[in-house]
Amino acid sequence: MLESSATIPREGAGAIHGDRAPRHKKRAETALASDGQNATAESGPQEPSPREPAPLAESSPSGEAAVPEVSPDRGAPPGGEIELKLLVDADRLAGFDTAPVIVANARNKGSRKHLKSAYFDTSERILRRSGLSLRVRQSGARFVQTVKADFADDPLRRGEWETGVSSMTPDIALAMPFIPAKLRADLMRDGLEEVFTTDIRRHARLVDLPAGTVEVAFDHGVLKSGDRSMPVSEIELELKSGSAGTIYELALRLLEHGPLKPSIRSKSARGFDLADDTPPAARRPRKLRLDSSISLDEAFATILRGCFRHLLESLPAAEDGRDPEGVHQLRVALRRLRSALGLMRSVGPLSQLDLLRAEAQWLAQNLSAARDWDIFEGETLPTVAKACPTVAGFDLLKEATSKRRQAAYRKVHLALADIRCARFLIGLGGWIEARGWRSGEVAPENLGRLAEPATSFAGEALSAQHAKVLKRGRHFKSLSVDELHRLRLAAKKLRYVADFLLPLYEDRKAVKQFSRKLAGLQEELGCYNDMAVTASLLDGLTADSSESGTAGAVIVGWQAHASIGIAPRLRSAWRDFTKAKTPWSRALEG
Repeated sequence: MLESSATIPREGAGAIHGDRAPRHKKRAETALASDGQNATAESGPQEPSPREPAPLAESSPSGEAAVPEVSPDRGAPPGGEIELKLLVDADRLAGFDTAPVIVANARNKGSRKHLKSAYFDTSERILRRSGLSLRVRQSGARFVQTVKADFADDPLRRGEWETGVSSMTPDIALAMPFIPAKLRADLMRDGLEEVFTTDIRRHARLVDLPAGTVEVAFDHGVLKSGDRSMPVSEIELELKSGSAGTIYELALRLLEHGPLKPSIRSKSARGFDLADDTPPAARRPRKLRLDSSISLDEAFATILRGCFRHLLESLPAAEDGRDPEGVHQLRVALRRLRSALGLMRSVGPLSQLDLLRAEAQWLAQNLSAARDWDIFEGETLPTVAKACPTVAGFDLLKEATSKRRQAAYRKVHLALADIRCARFLIGLGGWIEARGWRSGEVAPENLGRLAEPATSFAGEALSAQHAKVLKRGRHFKSLSVDELHRLRLAAKKLRYVADFLLPLYEDRKAVKQFSRKLAGLQEELGCYNDMAVTASLLDGLTADSSESGTAGAVIVGWQAHASIGIAPRLRSAWRDFTKAKTPWSRALEG
């Protein structure tokens, strides 16, 4: 679930917010040929009828499609779906149909269908870049056109609007009510083209659990685009009624039957990557939108859902490995999650919260080496080698580095394939959905605090972490390397806390100014950390030959010289940060 880049952005200024736009190529594909005679059904769940049309709102300024709000009480919204995918090895998929939880709770043997679908977009991928997809699916003699849209802050929920059509050719006029108005003119002008197709054999069963009913669809088949193809082997869990927590409960019980990987990456996303010959996108976390009047409980829920979504979105890119940004964003997601969980500890001790933080740390530790070698191989080594072409040994150093990086990524793959990782992710999702921080372990007074406005908590938390950064930076000019490292960690934690809580404050100018100065400090502190990591990587890497040792010494000297220029920039960034007005103090003054 990615591709190397010569420049690998560190988690510095401007690196936290915003999604990176995917690359696109124009591609016209061969039309799908459907025989129309492929559906057989037993008694069991039937394909849902077209949902009631409900027009999409305008696109958000960030380019994400705006979609209806969903109550935290988690039923499937009108014109929407709540779904989690479980990726399973093809030779194991059929065995899950006999998992004890399915055998004991399925209503009947279910239905079997042959589903053929074609996905459409413009040559410039207007729909995809706006968080939308348009599909026409054939099941037997029936053709259904579907528009889907992501929900901004929830990993399981998607908008879904269906209409019947007469063939596999899309009816753009029927899709228009569900397309943001600002996109309609471009869509009509550019027209739609078929991008890829899917050919899926589905066995669907309804499973009734105490908290809800879930449709379990066992899908196996293939995605095709031109001469490229990709296998599909997965279990889709779609909530039909009840609590969304039912999906996580069922997923955990299926995990007891055999290995699987939770995923929110749709067939649409996989198909577009296949068609455009691109790796999975490594997305940065989306900006939080918090109303200043919301309760602390609702703020925690929104923050954690955002962290969980970023975590799930980062998994395919990290596992794919072609883009170093994948592992980077997965590490960022885990750090943000641990920071969010750490914030919640002030409301009261929770054993499950501490367990989740420990599991996030375990997974992050298995990613660290890959990230370090990504930076060294993709940024540090080529930069110095290009500047010093007469120095011998860089080719040997690159060869040794590549081997270390491959070994580090094997460690990443083992961790992501470990059942411990799947259990952590599914358990985390269920805990967030159930708002486990309101469990019986919480004292009554702390439950009352959760009902209070989030701004009260935000001011206290931001002030406390800001004070820690200032304390770490006391006597700044005389700080040792180790002390600068501790300051960097404190500043990074403040950055995450600020990302979570500053959206509560309405003075956007003050928020922007403070965030910019904090990011600047973090960036400069990161340069020092990169040099320390480089030195540790070079230990043992240059022992194989004198030439590689020479190249390694040049890198050390290069960075030592660069540090002379970093020092004054770092002092300037520290001064700017210490003088920055804090938005929460301004709010109190107001």
